[in-house]
Amino acid sequence: MTTQTVPAAKNSSLPQTGARGTQSTTAVSSGVAGSDQPAANRGRTSIANVVVVKVAGIAAREIPGVYDMGGGLSRTIGAVRDRVPGGRPNVGRGVKVEVGERQTAIDLDLVVEYGVPITDVARDVRENVISAVERVTGLEVVEVNVTVNDVHLPEEDDQPSSAESRVE
Repeated sequence: MTTQTVPAAKNSSLPQTGARGTQSTTAVSSGVAGSDQPAANRGRTSIANVVVVKVAGIAAREIPGVYDMGGGLSRTIGAVRDRVPGGRPNVGRGVKVEVGERQTAIDLDLVVEYGVPITDVARDVRENVISAVERVTGLEVVEVNVTVNDVHLPEEDDQPSSAESRVE
């Protein structure tokens, strides 16, 4: 299988894509033209970096113990975006990828549930992300770096809002 990177912006040898990264695609198969070729070989397949971001984000969220993804500011902005009518959740929040010709490296920012073993969650996330990205894209995942930014405490959900009256 032949692969090549096709950057959208000039001078971008190894693009990095996150929430605001460079948009590029990776060609995972180069086909040949001609009616004498088998149908499966006619044309070329390109995968946008945002595809790798979304696949990794979905795979990481599937693991029990992962409460949310992203740093504090991105989670706050995401919470506001989720409340806007017609807004969709951003599955790529907390995910950054670097894509080469045949390989990719992935960085994840996680918030884990209190009480779960962080090393076990990180291992499970790493395994699931590698499996999903390699299966869906055909790219080799060389590393998945997991950063745990926060721990979600159960009482954070139970706190009363400040709008409630303190007196009767």
